[in-house]
Amino acid sequence: MASVKEKPKQNGKATEAQSAVATKVQHPKERYMYWYESMQLQRKFEEKAGQLYGQQKIRGFCHLYIGQEACSSGSYSALTKDDKWITAYRDHGIPIALGSDPKAIMAELFAKQTGSSKGKGGSMHIFDKSVNFVGGHGIVGAQIPMGAGLAFSEKYNKTGNLSITFFGDGAVRQGALHEAFNMAMFWKLPAIFVVENNGYAMGTSVERTSNVTELYTLAEAYDMPAEPVDAMSVEAVHEAVSRAAERARAGEGPTFLEFRTYRYRGHSMSDPQKYRSKDEVEKYKMRDPIEQVKAAILEKGFATEDELTAIDQKIKVIVDESVKFAEESPYPLPEEAFKDVYMQEDYPFLME
Repeated sequence: MASVKEKPKQNGKATEAQSAVATKVQHPKERYMYWYESMQLQRKFEEKAGQLYGQQKIRGFCHLYIGQEACSSGSYSALTKDDKWITAYRDHGIPIALGSDPKAIMAELFAKQTGSSKGKGGSMHIFDKSVNFVGGHGIVGAQIPMGAGLAFSEKYNKTGNLSITFFGDGAVRQGALHEAFNMAMFWKLPAIFVVENNGYAMGTSVERTSNVTELYTLAEAYDMPAEPVDAMSVEAVHEAVSRAAERARAGEGPTFLEFRTYRYRGHSMSDPQKYRSKDEVEKYKMRDPIEQVKAAILEKGFATEDELTAIDQKIKVIVDESVKFAEESPYPLPEEAFKDVYMQEDYPFLME
């Protein structure tokens, strides 16, 4: 693991070093099959969401996870079902990786009563307590101290669980990150902080917004262990998160991981993407995480082309059923606006 005293000097070499570690690990068939189905379900779900947005069936903001699926699936396979997850507003993929019902996620995108947040959150505010997903959050960087708070709760209650907090590269410029990092290290909280560095904060590259472009080195100021991760490789993600989780559960405190990933679509559905070239996008697609896993499965003899095609067909049915469910679900009743606001149902100061 890269530490404050062992900083790789070059971006590419650091990433290659982490990938080399991952390739030495023999992952079982079950894990590879989970990775393939999980990432493919996220991909097809998001592609369908993009189509529906174009048809104006999904409104408001919509940030797709296409290209970043290894971040969620690789992290999930390294953690336990009792760990807590929190992220920003590019939040459809993670709950799907955790096992949320795609019907509930799609219904939320449609702002329907049957959605995971009862139609009140929409694309940017997916929540699912049943899988310990503590939400997508629309305020840039706001989830970082909340993630530290989740870790504090796990430590206080001696659960042995941890929290994992995802945020974009733009959020590392928020002061809240530094306050959270300082407290997390001071209290040795069982936390994993992950920056999904897809190269652009909305439409502005990291190089144009930060003096520090090796983002994982920001942890040095707090003596927090950190490392860059080739997040186009689901194996590399799994290994990095496994190392961080082991440290957290041993009472040694948090880790900061820089997931070097890439989104194939715009920042949101309204993004014309004039800040990058088509060649750049195609270059990353050549390293597509799903295609890499598919190739590994076939090479290792874990499944045949026909078996993977059958999984693809099953996923298509799941996505189609989620759309049908969302379209047929009712919108929330007007009185729902006053529910789920306060824990106390008879809160005396609520005026109608």
